[in-house]
Amino acid sequence: MFVPAAYRQPDQSWTLDMIRSNPLALLVTADPLGRGVHATHIPVILDPAAGDPAAGNPTAGDPAEIVLLGHMNRANPHWAAVDAGEALVVFTGPHSYVSPTIYGTTPAAPTWNFTSVHVRGPVQRIGESEPTLAVVQETVRAYEAEFGTGWDMSESVDYFRKILPSVGAFRIHGRRTEAMFKLSQDQPSELRERVRESFGGDPAGRRGEVADLMCRWQRESGPAAR
Repeated sequence: MFVPAAYRQPDQSWTLDMIRSNPLALLVTADPLGRGVHATHIPVILDPAAGDPAAGNPTAGDPAEIVLLGHMNRANPHWAAVDAGEALVVFTGPHSYVSPTIYGTTPAAPTWNFTSVHVRGPVQRIGESEPTLAVVQETVRAYEAEFGTGWDMSESVDYFRKILPSVGAFRIHGRRTEAMFKLSQDQPSELRERVRESFGGDPAGRRGEVADLMCRWQRESGPAAR
């Protein structure tokens, strides 16, 4: 992914927050028979057993590595392509169209503010039964903590075991991670503030989320952001 310098994250916490907050990712792998690529939207989480990526990875000894866990339906033809080389996982975060009317100047050009994280690395299948069950359980824990209402899965674990034969779990060791936060940084501060104020008028939608990120970027990027 091409990431201009102005759109790079202030630190890795931005990438980790993006993954946690936008976990329905696009998994892309090459077809092992050379018939193009497979792409599937799947739930993906950071592997809690790999340690905190922001503090370095004590398991792999690589501070740049992000380890991901995911699962999909084994009936999906994509499953046959898993464990066949490198994978690309794409996380898409808050985004919105920027109309030139917001700038209040002429000439101007429309654009799109957006946020995205790409993680690349080898993908490996996880064994059936209990190891796969562990991935499903960790996914539930992560999603209930971030998006749910504290649902207790304990009474459903036996049901999980019944459907495990149809679930394929995998792990990706992300050896290369690229993050892009295009938040009007290339605009003069007064125009950037107009965009932020316009988007902030929609606090419950994607535009409001973009406005929040614009505020965070200004706080954490130092004087250059102002």
